[in-house]
Amino acid sequence: MLTVTSVNVNGLRAAAKKGFVEWLADTSADVLCLQEVRAEPEQLPEAVRAPEGWHVTHAPAAAKGRAGVSLYTRREPDAVRVGLGSSEFDGSGRYLEADLPGVTVASLYLPSGEVGTERQDEKLRFMGEFLAYLKELRARAAADGREVLVCGDWNIAHQQADLKNWRANAKNSGFLPEERAWLTRVLTPTDGGYVDVVRELHPEATGPYTWWSYRGRAFDNDSGWRIDLAVATPGLAARAVKTVVERAASHEERWSDHAPVTVVFAL
Repeated sequence: MLTVTSVNVNGLRAAAKKGFVEWLADTSADVLCLQEVRAEPEQLPEAVRAPEGWHVTHAPAAAKGRAGVSLYTRREPDAVRVGLGSSEFDGSGRYLEADLPGVTVASLYLPSGEVGTERQDEKLRFMGEFLAYLKELRARAAADGREVLVCGDWNIAHQQADLKNWRANAKNSGFLPEERAWLTRVLTPTDGGYVDVVRELHPEATGPYTWWSYRGRAFDNDSGWRIDLAVATPGLAARAVKTVVERAASHEERWSDHAPVTVVFAL
């Protein structure tokens, strides 16, 4: 079995003070993908920078206090790569991948965007480069007899079932037609060639949501978005046997505005 968990920690230093350390000690995951770490490795407590029993790679952003992705693996990776060969984005703490036996696992933090601003333009540029990279990665992995799993905060809700208030968000970043069309391309067999593992296992489900705004009573009302995805090549996706969204029992017990998303594969 291979168990992979992904979570946007919304600042790892803050999460470590609110329950992440205890959660990490209890998790049974073989691989952990973190996003929005927002810290240099030396700024992190030892308990999360290099916890016992894990091989850890941190890829912070050049812009201090922004973005940042990390990978924690129980066994030492055969290789680790930061970025996707992009002159614009490789220093932005958005993408990190590691080769394990038979599979490449990646942690992704896709830009969030904001309509009418440079942030949205940046998001669209990243999406353009990333789809091309995903295709290249899939082809390279297939040539090596490997599967691919890209976990993380994709910052796009693909379908109406993936967010509570889809009508009110139809013109907002994260649910724009062009963003959803791009994710459709990622998940089209003849184009990107990947599979949304959670949706594949739960095709008729609403959600399960993975992010709830800290504003208002979004968490209490379960007014959320499913934007944290596990996207795999078809061969690996077919081996997925279980998915779990670890939604906190209460608003007060949350250590991030996102919930960990876990997928279990029978290899």
